[in-house]
Amino acid sequence: MIGAVVLAAMAASAVAQTVQDQSVPDNTGLDIPANLQIFGKLDPNVRKPTAIVNDSVITGTDVDQRVALVAVANNAKLSPEDRDRVKLQVLRQLIDETLQIQEAKTADIVITPSEITQSFDGVAKKFNRTPAAMRTFLRQEGSSERSLKRQIEGELAWQRYLRRRVEPFVNVGDEEVKGILDRLQAAKGTDEYNLHEIFLRSDASNGQQVFANARALLAEIQKGQRPFEEFARQFSEASTKAVGGDLGWVRASTLPPELASATTTMAVGQVAGPIEVAGGFSILYLTDKRQVLTADPRDARLSLKQLTLRFPPNTSAAQAQARAAAFGKATQELRGCGTVEKVAAGIGADVVDNDTVRVRDLPAQLQEIMLKLQVGESSPPFGSAEQGVRALVLCGRDDAAAGSLPSADQVQGQLEQQRVNLRAQQKLRDLRRDAVVDYR
Repeated sequence: MIGAVVLAAMAASAVAQTVQDQSVPDNTGLDIPANLQIFGKLDPNVRKPTAIVNDSVITGTDVDQRVALVAVANNAKLSPEDRDRVKLQVLRQLIDETLQIQEAKTADIVITPSEITQSFDGVAKKFNRTPAAMRTFLRQEGSSERSLKRQIEGELAWQRYLRRRVEPFVNVGDEEVKGILDRLQAAKGTDEYNLHEIFLRSDASNGQQVFANARALLAEIQKGQRPFEEFARQFSEASTKAVGGDLGWVRASTLPPELASATTTMAVGQVAGPIEVAGGFSILYLTDKRQVLTADPRDARLSLKQLTLRFPPNTSAAQAQARAAAFGKATQELRGCGTVEKVAAGIGADVVDNDTVRVRDLPAQLQEIMLKLQVGESSPPFGSAEQGVRALVLCGRDDAAAGSLPSADQVQGQLEQQRVNLRAQQKLRDLRRDAVVDYR
């Protein structure tokens, strides 16, 4: 669990939303003049890298090492501008983390050094390193064992606090569970979308600039050189940035109209934007699509044989095209999976078997192709001049079972977890409100 927190980089409880947390609606209840005047000047270039939180000191070194940890976790190279922005986010995170550890101690919750070490060793394993090698690696990257262990302590302490002080007081009634199951049954067959989002906040004074920034960001995303989730963690200003912008499975009716309109026209794997929404602009990435409680053909499991013909170094595009055409002709003449090895030997191709591939786990371009194939048929050739050409031969297909309602226990567990997360957010807001924070 701790490893997932580290890999998410900016660990925090996230609630799917399209408007950044600090955006203020008109009905705030605050007494703000309509034509206000700012007295004094706020210099956005002044950075306060340290803070004292209820007598606990957060140093500049703490911030720098955690920023380095964020970069390591996301395999990212931060520009000076990005580093300044991430520093401010990390400082806020460290303040929250400090408040969580302090609150856990007031509840007599103790996280032992052995527990922290055990979790540290687990994170090292996720990075395919021994604990000793992980310590060296962190130092080389500008972070430290202490910084990672501090994050681990904060996560463990807060989880244990919630289990002791929040979870026992969360109740979900049978009628609530029944109501959800009834609504799911009524929604059977309607489309659901698995979306990721990057939200960039703007107002009347900077709308054009933010829109231009969003278009530039979209262009970078469309190059396909980095995962969308990485961009979301780095640039999004919604609370879902902690989980790579993941909005989860949603129905169009639950989205703002602008996002709903875009979502229903997108293909799986497509990125759309910038879309103007309340408070800013959104960039959407549709990772998957399904129908509620309905068997999805893309959940079918395929038995495949993959043929791969590798090209010699320095193969030109014209040569690659000619080889791919010959390869394609050979694969189209297959007479079932029993002839794959013989054909492969004749053209010098390698063969790999896989009997457990789900259609939805294939690249979006191949999903529709594989769904249309009959057993024994081959896909068209695909690949590149650098990596050679490939084809997939369908040897069998096991269709997915019809969708079914989740059990009452599953629904109850999900509701309880949602309420625990909500109360955790409320508690953290209270801790922030009561904290004495001295920036240095």
